[in-house]
Amino acid sequence: MNGSAPIKTRDLPLTGVRVLVGRARHQASKLSSGLRKLGAQVIEIPFIEIRRPRSYGALDVALRNIRTYDWLILTSVNGVDAVWERLRKLRITSTHLRHLQVAAIGPATKRAIKRRGVKVSVVPKEYVAESVVKNLRGRVKEKRVLLTRAKVARDVIPRELRKLGAEVDVVEAYETVVPRCSGKQLKRILTDSQLRPEVITFTSSSSVRNFVFLSVPAQNPHPFAQNAKGWGTLARKLAENTNQVGTPHGRGRPRHTGLLDDIQFASIGPVTSATLREFGLPVHIEAREYTIPGLIRAIEQSVVVGGRFPRFEKREASGTH
Repeated sequence: MNGSAPIKTRDLPLTGVRVLVGRARHQASKLSSGLRKLGAQVIEIPFIEIRRPRSYGALDVALRNIRTYDWLILTSVNGVDAVWERLRKLRITSTHLRHLQVAAIGPATKRAIKRRGVKVSVVPKEYVAESVVKNLRGRVKEKRVLLTRAKVARDVIPRELRKLGAEVDVVEAYETVVPRCSGKQLKRILTDSQLRPEVITFTSSSSVRNFVFLSVPAQNPHPFAQNAKGWGTLARKLAENTNQVGTPHGRGRPRHTGLLDDIQFASIGPVTSATLREFGLPVHIEAREYTIPGLIRAIEQSVVVGGRFPRFEKREASGTH
């Protein structure tokens, strides 16, 4: 016993605040548990599902020729997992990677690499592609670089490194898809006043695009098929969609005038925020450190500095919990 009084749930900063976590199921625990420790009511509906690529052919060829590369760039834990799974299948050990300079985006990616016994040479201060390029400036001219990443990703790293004189091979290590079952779940919580979240979290541009697809599938047949700026403001489309899915004839729970009324959008960083804005969605909260702990702190800080979330105040005043 240390003599200190136990923390009461109602004293926690996010007590009673509902937060929708849209990470892939196998990755949601860290964000969800961190929010729950602060008192939040967490709802998990994955906006992303991680899948193996249709073929590992290009990745296997690159890994079999790993001795010909000078740099290996890994942008996510998912990429690390995929690369080491293939290394194991191909019976290539970490000793074959000792000659490599390795760059990792983010501390979680760095930890995942180090657990495999490989030294990480570069972790950019800001965990975005532009910062990787900045850190490699002057170090990659006439060097061979292997970049492993998701099937759909920004082209900043390969484009800019080639400008710096590097020979860059980009190979697909995994792909992100829209979970089939999430659309109905998302519609249900957004149209039910007893389930609607105060905050929705976004941890990547893919999570934003997939949220858009899940929210208004009729207007958006595929999340990467259209230019986001070319099909209007999503908030208006969501409001129109609400009129179609609300309770008819005034029966049941009251429906909202828009699916996103009074919901705060929380982004892990500027790239994700830019994607939200491309779709006409607001960014209420943005992490200063582009990590899961940074996102949790930003959500907590939004309450400490800015006060209660608008709709939470209404719900608390009415006695609905």
